[in-house]
Amino acid sequence: MSGGQAEGAALAQAIVAAHAGGFTGFAPEPLPPPTSGAPVYRAALAAASQLGFIAQDAECIARAWAAQSVRTGRFDPAQWPHDAQDFGLASRASRASGPAFAECPQALGLYAVLPDAEWVGRMARAGVPTVQLRFKSDDRAAIAREVRAAVAAVQDTPALLFINDHWREALEAGTYGVHLGQEDLDALAAPDLDTLRTSGARLGVSTHGYAEMLRASQARPSYIAMGAVFPTTLKKMATAPQGLARLAAYAQLTRGYPQVAIGGIALEHFPQVLATGVGSIAVVRALVAAPDPEAAAARLLQAMHPPRAP
Repeated sequence: MSGGQAEGAALAQAIVAAHAGGFTGFAPEPLPPPTSGAPVYRAALAAASQLGFIAQDAECIARAWAAQSVRTGRFDPAQWPHDAQDFGLASRASRASGPAFAECPQALGLYAVLPDAEWVGRMARAGVPTVQLRFKSDDRAAIAREVRAAVAAVQDTPALLFINDHWREALEAGTYGVHLGQEDLDALAAPDLDTLRTSGARLGVSTHGYAEMLRASQARPSYIAMGAVFPTTLKKMATAPQGLARLAAYAQLTRGYPQVAIGGIALEHFPQVLATGVGSIAVVRALVAAPDPEAAAARLLQAMHPPRAP
């Protein structure tokens, strides 16, 4: 093994030792600083893979860790990279990536993802502050009707309505915002993205790791959703559940955006999820599978804003 390879292997072992417990592990014995960013890049790439990150996310971590080490002039195996500039994450304040989407509240609160307009109206009337219509159909006429019905259902409530996927119908109906999955955002042609942005509608984007967060940030959306935090049976996920430790790291990186945590989150998870600093928690089954959805909404709303100790 060459000197550079040995150095990289030692750095990788130090990173894994510090973070194998979920980014909160002990700091190993200090190592001499690497002579350049290259050993750190190789070490971080190997360590991220050992820690279970998929290849595209391991690459993002490696680049960020090398950039952090060069910027600070030191290597700290316990200091997981979290600075947006090291990752190349586009901020909402920067104009480098063009104009941003319209702003939404920094804290969207309880966020209900619902199957049809009737459910949208029901949860809006129950006091849920943010609702999303996730209506699955290949019938364009049926989609347009359901979107219009959802917009009408929230008109006499303060709820903010996002439409999942069906952005053209959403703009025609005058909805508050649109939510797109990563694949839908990637597939959106530049003129369509400009149309969506200039309409004034808010845009939320689903992400499932570092690489997707970086791509989403290039559009400078209104909020970034991060998940799946826990296992979910509602859709087949390409990535494993992220867990609370990764959610906390993602939230720290994307502090410049309103953040939504989503995926398998139940009432008992709320304190730990909120402790990561996210301003919104999205739920599906916690409401639509509840025996009494209105009572479930009341409990979730209370958990979202627990009373302060005297």
